[in-house]
Amino acid sequence: MTLFKLLDDRTPLTGRLAMGIEYDGSAYCGYQFLKHSPSVQAALEKALARVASQPIRVHASGRTDSGVHATRQIIHFDPPVPRSMKAWVFGTNANLPRDVAVRWVKEVPETFHSRLKALARRYRYIILNQPSRPVLERANVTWCRDPLDADAMHRAAQALVGEHDFSSFRAAGCQSSTPRRNLHFIEVHRHGPLVVVDVQGNAFLHHMIRNIVGALMAVGRGDRGVDYISDLMALKDRTLGDVTAPACGLHFVDSLYDDHWGLPREPLGPNLLAFLGEWTGERALPDCPIIEFRRGRPVAVEGEGI
Repeated sequence: MTLFKLLDDRTPLTGRLAMGIEYDGSAYCGYQFLKHSPSVQAALEKALARVASQPIRVHASGRTDSGVHATRQIIHFDPPVPRSMKAWVFGTNANLPRDVAVRWVKEVPETFHSRLKALARRYRYIILNQPSRPVLERANVTWCRDPLDADAMHRAAQALVGEHDFSSFRAAGCQSSTPRRNLHFIEVHRHGPLVVVDVQGNAFLHHMIRNIVGALMAVGRGDRGVDYISDLMALKDRTLGDVTAPACGLHFVDSLYDDHWGLPREPLGPNLLAFLGEWTGERALPDCPIIEFRRGRPVAVEGEGI
């Protein structure tokens, strides 16, 4: 599967377009537009408007917190003018800051919606576990100088799999109408000095993953037992949990869609983990109501974030 494909510079793209973007979130308040702080959405819309010579509003597969990175954020928009594939990709990148980039663009049906048609979101949290502070990786990992037991963290994390009330891992300012989410899987593995928390779910609450990682690190240090995560879940009280892990270690690495949309397949990021060799969409999705709902099938959906 090649990463190098020629971009058509002659055929105008018409109708709805989907784009894959990546960004270093260090300098941004998050993906979503805010009036008082720089956002990825504002930078992207400004660059697209330069290509189209008209304002463009984009819709994304999900939000990210301030300082969080993304390697496969999917957005869509309805272009006001036709432009070629090459013009949309190269032209937008030429007008974006160096910490945001378009990876690809593709025509999609009018029924495609980057958020409403997403079946799952996947994140990776990277911990550099070594005595000395990071230098080259400092912007995209979290440093932990204490030895971590990744196997104990993995065992503890399995209590989170499935549909649960995640109130104990929900930020105080979370605006979701329900604390219930469905985690498809969560894995913790060590790769040399890197400890990686790999998690996928239908959606996530504000700071949910970072709060989970903060609690798992307490288990990894030996400060808490393997049952700590399940005990926290039962309490349904965020004030009894651990510190929120830093944003710099969190990467939004995939939004999953049905194959019939024809979105490009890409290796999961960040490139720091390219040696793992896993490509997007390789794992089977669980059988749960929210996925059936996203696929347009008439099912009762109660208590799941959509």
